Amino acid sequence: MQVLGGQHKIRTGLYTDAQRKRRDSSPWTLVQAILAPLQFLVFLVSLGLVLRTLLTGEGAELANASVILKTMLLYTIMVTGSLWERDVFGKYLFAPAFFWEDVVSFGVIALHTAYLICLLKGWLTERGLMWLALVAYAAYVTNAAQFLLKLRAARLQSAGAAS
Repeated sequence: MQVLGGQHKIRTGLYTDAQRKRRDSSPWTLVQAILAPLQFLVFLVSLGLVLRTLLTGEGAELANASVILKTMLLYTIMVTGSLWERDVFGKYLFAPAFFWEDVVSFGVIALHTAYLICLLKGWLTERGLMWLALVAYAAYVTNAAQFLLKLRAARLQSAGAAS
């Protein structure tokens, strides 16, 4: 049991009852539900393009464009995700329920941003850029897995509460 502001809140899982209601009524929940699969789709296409460039040396411009698009979606989902977190938990980042997901998200953002900087400054060869993209993508997959596990936990919590 948590005591918040003098009130007792029963947390039986990822969300308290009040947080679940705020999650369900937040417009950012729908935005996240749209952006997350879209970002994953762009990631898959981009991964294919990056691997093609690494294997054949061809298509670097298209691969770079795909990584830029993936990065822009990442920034968008991070901003809208922090708005969602504020709506549900009352703070923009590092709410206890999503602390480690947020920590890893910052690593993912740092790697994607490093890619953009290296691309703009010409600090890496095309091959180096593609390898940096793969490292950023490995971190992204780790972070996506964290969120999918949280989503699964929330669904199990909801199913348990309904029975």
